Amino acid sequence: MIFQINKIISVTIILTLLLSACHNHTEGDGHNHGTNETKTEAKKEEHHEEAPATIASLTAEQIKTVGITFGNIENKELTATIKANGNLKVPNNNKANATSLYGGVIKTLNVQVGSFVKKGQRIATIANPQFIQLQEEYLSTGSKITFAEQEVARQKELNEGNAGAKKNLQSATADLNSLRTRRASLQQQIQLMGINPNNVSNGNLQSMLVVSSPISGTVSNVFAKIGSYVDVSSPVAEIVDNGSLHLDLNVFEKDLPMLKVGQTIHFTLTNNPTTEYDAIVYSIGTAFENDSKTIPVHCNVKGNKSGLIDGMNITAIVSLNNVTSPAVPTEAIVEADGRYYIFIKTNKEPEEHHEEGEEGHDHKEAEKGKEAEPKNTTNFEKIEIVKGVSNMGYTAITFVNDIPKDAVIVTKGAFFINAKLTNQGEGHSH
Repeated sequence: MIFQINKIISVTIILTLLLSACHNHTEGDGHNHGTNETKTEAKKEEHHEEAPATIASLTAEQIKTVGITFGNIENKELTATIKANGNLKVPNNNKANATSLYGGVIKTLNVQVGSFVKKGQRIATIANPQFIQLQEEYLSTGSKITFAEQEVARQKELNEGNAGAKKNLQSATADLNSLRTRRASLQQQIQLMGINPNNVSNGNLQSMLVVSSPISGTVSNVFAKIGSYVDVSSPVAEIVDNGSLHLDLNVFEKDLPMLKVGQTIHFTLTNNPTTEYDAIVYSIGTAFENDSKTIPVHCNVKGNKSGLIDGMNITAIVSLNNVTSPAVPTEAIVEADGRYYIFIKTNKEPEEHHEEGEEGHDHKEAEKGKEAEPKNTTNFEKIEIVKGVSNMGYTAITFVNDIPKDAVIVTKGAFFINAKLTNQGEGHSH
């Protein structure tokens, strides 16, 4: 009995010791686990506190797909300006209608709207039987003149020998002069038809009249069509010389004192404001234009005139001083966290972020394999700027930090690059 009691006490003591050991071991493990979690959190916090990514890398295919375009920082007069509306005009002495001096039916038409023609170039041909009749009469008049000259010579001989009457000589001379006058008239008419009278012969009678361009320029309108009848009052086509294109602005009375001859005008087409053109004020009106209470201001368009057509509506910015500032297209600027940025091409490489341990080791090995592959990418750096005034699709900017001279900027597609850079940063945070 005493032996059994001692045995029970011994088992109880052993179990108590075992339970105590397990408890201590559990506390130790919990302590170590907590320490590891703290280190991991600290590492994560440290990773979150890294500077945001500023370099983005895009492939040539991505650049093409998104439609990214490039340009340079320009100097623009975006301050101290006034806005005005107007339209493009070509003076009447630089417009012309290609017409025929004789009526006829259009047989060929060699131009269409937008065609460029030189002075004297064939526009169309016109057919009319009267053309042949004029040439026929011109030839027959020439033959009659030859006969009349012979008759005058014969009457002179008779008159000198007192065998003929003086009256007959006078009549023959009058007939000769009349025929010569008629031939001169026919010769001029044939020349106006575009036919060389010296080339007119019995075997070379031309049935068609050539309509030529009176000036060099662009065909702005074609009024005739093949088979239609035209005459001197029906122009075949209109030609406009856009080289003499000028700008008519409508300026309000309050802005007139700020304008003067020689000032620079920047303008864009109202329906296509992507391209900017320049003009110089050469004349300021002295009377109001109709009931609009605006004064016309005339300007000569300078430089590139491609895409400009008589009658187009424009929106202009009149520069009141010569102060310029760096500017970029407004769509080249992106906003992030209340700040403004542009992107420039750079040779800098994107920042690398790796995890420690075996994964980091494997990543490095993969990167080594990639280094041997040729890179077909372009890198872009995010540059902080301060925005200024915006006009005509451009915005004045000031750089927070210096940038390289002749830096190539992204003028279109900056939003996509910024979005890619943001996603790249979020990926590294994880």
